[in-house]
Formats: sequence, C-alpha cells, structure tokens
Amino acid sequence: MDNTFQVQGMTCGHCEMAVKKAILRLDPEAKVEIDRPSGKVDVHSNQPRETLAHAIAEEGYQVA
Repeated sequence: MDNTFQVQGMTCGHCEMAVKKAILRLDPEAKVEIDRPSGKVDVHSNQPRETLAHAIAEEGYQVA
C-alpha cells in the first residue's frame, strides 16, 4: 500500500532519519522516500495510513 504524507518541521538530516526510523519501527520492510525541501514522505507499507501518520506525529512533526 502506498501513502504520501506532507510532513512539516523536517529541517535537517536528523529530522529525516527520525521520521524514517519511526516508520521502520512499525514495518521494518517499508520503503520510505523523503524529499525534505518539499516535506513529502512516500511510504510503501502494509501498515494503515493512520498508524503511519501517528508514528510520524509522535516524533514531533506535523502531518498534513
């Protein structure tokens, strides 16, 4: 299942890794692509969209 999130607050590589690790903790086999300047996070995972969004938000980022 593919999901695209608009994530606000990612300002550096550390932010990017925090988001990626949060998703991979839920689904170690997920494919995550992040475009930090645009805030776009593409995720291919079997996890529900809401679960993925919640994991990102738990790291302190706003998910639109």
